[in-house]
Amino acid sequence: MKTLNDFNFENKKALIRVDFNVPLNENFEVTDTTRIQSVKPTIIKTLEDGGSCILMSHLGRPKGVQEEFSLSHIVDTVEDVIGVEVKFVSNCIGEEAIQAANNLQAGEILLLENLRFHKEEKEGDVSFAEQLSKLGDIYVNDAFGTAHRAHASTTIIAQFFPQQKCFGYLLAQEIESIQKVMETGEKPVLAILGGAKVSSKITIINNILDKLDHLIIGGGMTFTFVKAQGGNIGDSICEDNKMNLALEILKQAKAKNVQVHLPVDVVATNAFNNDADTQIVDVDKIPKGWQGLDCGPKSIENFHNIVMQSKTILWNGPLGVFEMPNFAKGTITLGNSIAEATKNGAFSLVGGGDSVAAVKQFGFQNKVSYVSTGGGAMLESLEGKTLPGIAAILN
Repeated sequence: MKTLNDFNFENKKALIRVDFNVPLNENFEVTDTTRIQSVKPTIIKTLEDGGSCILMSHLGRPKGVQEEFSLSHIVDTVEDVIGVEVKFVSNCIGEEAIQAANNLQAGEILLLENLRFHKEEKEGDVSFAEQLSKLGDIYVNDAFGTAHRAHASTTIIAQFFPQQKCFGYLLAQEIESIQKVMETGEKPVLAILGGAKVSSKITIINNILDKLDHLIIGGGMTFTFVKAQGGNIGDSICEDNKMNLALEILKQAKAKNVQVHLPVDVVATNAFNNDADTQIVDVDKIPKGWQGLDCGPKSIENFHNIVMQSKTILWNGPLGVFEMPNFAKGTITLGNSIAEATKNGAFSLVGGGDSVAAVKQFGFQNKVSYVSTGGGAMLESLEGKTLPGIAAILN
């Protein structure tokens, strides 16, 4: 696996695919700089070697050229985070881009305009990729968030750098973190899968079951498992057409000696809002007109004990509707348990949309081993798929 450390960038132009698809407010100000901060080490290494950086990224889902999706809006923020002046060019290909790249001196950074202003980017167009490739000497992919897309700048471009291509520090770390869970992790290995639907997690479960000792199932998909086993779930969310699948998962887990842990009690409510009445009930005895929105105190204690005996932990998906304070306790307490296990030497990887949002909201990002920067890419990796952006560097 070739990384940044295999190259010296002295007098070289590093063409770096970054993921600056960052959230902007109505004044086009960046509201979360995580993705910019995460590629800072890669940028600094190339500059300190005596090279220069040409950064390419997409932002949003523009239809052609749309001013609100211009990367010019984020130049100041990138400068603040990296601590180096950033030049900007209002296209990513063509004369203007070539000239700006040619004029770039050692120690300088150039940010190209939004790649997706050209439809050829998403189409994986070869000649578009070739035009981009002419801007730099060494291709660096540091955009895990788009590594599952076979786009021009994430995958196709690599063929124009047969020997001069590598992973940036961020992407290398993402690959290593997933390998720790999937291949090299110290046992016992625990996966915590939350969220609403069994159907969205089934491929992951099938792929990782062989690697696990424990599987905690939480969130809305709990109730599909409980109902499938004959429990009363009241008005809780349930995928009735996935109940046989849930039973099959339990059967497979038993055959593979994986212990599956479901909540034993829940915080039930009579309406889907934060201020509704609540009661703690057994997970399989939820009264009609009530629905479970968080796991209860006994479940929290059980899950804590399982987390504390685990050496490798994957967390994907919250245990309840954490967006409402009254139903966030299960998710927050789980975060505290994982933080404690991590402090005691366990390796913990958090990834996939809502669990990352929860980790940020409740301040756990520095208390776990690694927080993945790519939702879809992370999930596809866990499903056992080879991501095209990663394969392009390895080939």
